[in-house]
Amino acid sequence: MKIAKLVCSVGISGFLYKDLAAIKAGAEPDGLLLYKGDPVTPGFKRIIQPGKTVSVMLVLEDGSVGFGDCAEVILVGLAGRDGMFVPEEMLPILEGPIAERLEGRDMSRFRELAEEIDSLEIDGKRLHTAVRYGVTQALLDAAAHASRLTMAEIVAREYGSTLRTERLPILAGALRADWAQHDRMILKRADVLPHTPFLSVRDHVGFEGEKLVAYMERLAARLEEIKDPDYHPRIHIDLYGTMGELFDNDAEKIAEYLGRLERIIAPYDLLVESPVVASSRQGQIDIYRAIRKAMDERGIKAGLVIDEWANTLDDIKAFKAAGAIQNVQIKTPDMGGVNNTIEALIFCRENGIGACLGGTSNETDQSARVTAQLGIACGAEMISTKPGQGSDEGWMILVNEMERALALIRARAA
Repeated sequence: MKIAKLVCSVGISGFLYKDLAAIKAGAEPDGLLLYKGDPVTPGFKRIIQPGKTVSVMLVLEDGSVGFGDCAEVILVGLAGRDGMFVPEEMLPILEGPIAERLEGRDMSRFRELAEEIDSLEIDGKRLHTAVRYGVTQALLDAAAHASRLTMAEIVAREYGSTLRTERLPILAGALRADWAQHDRMILKRADVLPHTPFLSVRDHVGFEGEKLVAYMERLAARLEEIKDPDYHPRIHIDLYGTMGELFDNDAEKIAEYLGRLERIIAPYDLLVESPVVASSRQGQIDIYRAIRKAMDERGIKAGLVIDEWANTLDDIKAFKAAGAIQNVQIKTPDMGGVNNTIEALIFCRENGIGACLGGTSNETDQSARVTAQLGIACGAEMISTKPGQGSDEGWMILVNEMERALALIRARAA
């Protein structure tokens, strides 16, 4: 089955872009979401602005359509990431040289075409990560249509992975100030929660760490008030480098504070994402290793999760080689081609690294469905809700997609 035509449409993402550099430079809050002042990161017109996407549709000879969405993370241009994805700038590339390369190509195999697109350079420059992400999603979906299989089965067939027999545990998000959202995730028995973002020391953590402590105390109390007796979730918070800012990258002080949080939230296991965001990959490796050492010396069992500076498979391998990785947030848009996400998941499984199959609320329903299929194909410690920050919608999309894929796989096996 060959690709007859590539068609594109411009769309919207599930959330927004945020200029984290401007926020951390002291931009004044304007309500619960916005900030006053000018942006700092190139490409931004304001500190918070809507995200845009491009759907790449591959029309096959029989009229079926495989599609994927070009999307990227909220914090663009940070920690080695590409700058902001601008559809108007990328459409000529998608509808020009990429369409010319793909139209007429056979879709009986996914991997080779995905690797070709992921490594493609135009005018001496590699394609934007969002472009590689969207086009390879479309290739995987098209290969599934051509072979009359699920995307998960295509991945398992071509990479030799073992298909899961049940859905992945889900990391459900909840916004700091939305306690009704916290309640819904507890009532729905989220496997891991609440992935709450703490972007600013001043606004979210407190100059003595008191705001984050108060949040954790409230979360612990709320769990005891409303959860089912047999419900025992893991607790995951995302600190966006605020520990490094608060404690001037002092690993000993950071470890002591994280130990305090662990004691507050006990008996639930704690995962802490991005306590520090360094200015380079090597800097991130060094501080993560130092924090883990300080935690181990104190008997603190909370897990550390790396996000920033672990954007690619090569990054993950560098952290592993340095002994600086325990868990990693595999942000699918940062990986570029979904072929890289597949290989990263396989690498993590083979090397005992806890992989959160993540992404961003700034994605789309389709990229979330593709991610769910990758999870069924390769496995992961957990998968995070996306798109959007409502949690219910992302939870629904992921659960339903995984259960549909599993039902089809079981039916074929029978």
